[in-house]
Amino acid sequence: MPTVTLITGGNGGLGIALATAFLQAAPDNVVWLGVRNRRNKAEALAEEHPKRCHLIPLNVTVDTEWTAAISEILSASGRLDVLVNNAGHHEDALLATMSDAIWQDVLQSNLTGTFLGCRAVVKHMMGQRFGRIINISSLSALMAPAGQTNYAAAKAGIIGLTQSFAKEVARAGITVNAVCPGYIETDALVQMSPEERRAAAMRVPMRRLGKPEEVAAAVLFLASPSAAYITGAALKIDGGIL
Repeated sequence: MPTVTLITGGNGGLGIALATAFLQAAPDNVVWLGVRNRRNKAEALAEEHPKRCHLIPLNVTVDTEWTAAISEILSASGRLDVLVNNAGHHEDALLATMSDAIWQDVLQSNLTGTFLGCRAVVKHMMGQRFGRIINISSLSALMAPAGQTNYAAAKAGIIGLTQSFAKEVARAGITVNAVCPGYIETDALVQMSPEERRAAAMRVPMRRLGKPEEVAAAVLFLASPSAAYITGAALKIDGGIL
């Protein structure tokens, strides 16, 4: 059965990889890309799949924008089967010097955005007695590095949210899972120097960084009927660091 999927953070490297995986999985699948400011990559993908890939304005930290986005998707597609809460960012600083604004901004974009997304879709998914929600956490949630107290706290919160929410909706045919990517070749690593990249790869038993497509493959499986008995899980995708 074709699926209708909403992916937040739809213009980033991981967002594009996720969308491509869902579009390639079945010829009738429809993907909605939630975008905020940057749109170039998302627009290019939508041009490649004009009837199956659509952009929708979405600031994940604003509840009213979630309401408007879900309403538009249901009006156009008639249903929503999969939500991938992928939007978020990090802004690193030592705790002693971290401003309130940086703390709040990172928690809002990662944790609050995930909460609002889950709440926005749950009534519809319960009504159709089916749903797949995949929340993008991070290896930082499981192995928090120095200088990322805000990001690590937000991503760990996503795992807790996932596990609790999964119990609430399991009987309605809805699964809720998290994935925890490690070092993945996305825009988040652009600021790393070649030396830092080599050092990061040396920490990975596989001795390489991950590919966005490898994360997307795991998300695609968790969204499939074959994963119907998997819920409340936090799947690490890190090349064996933990």
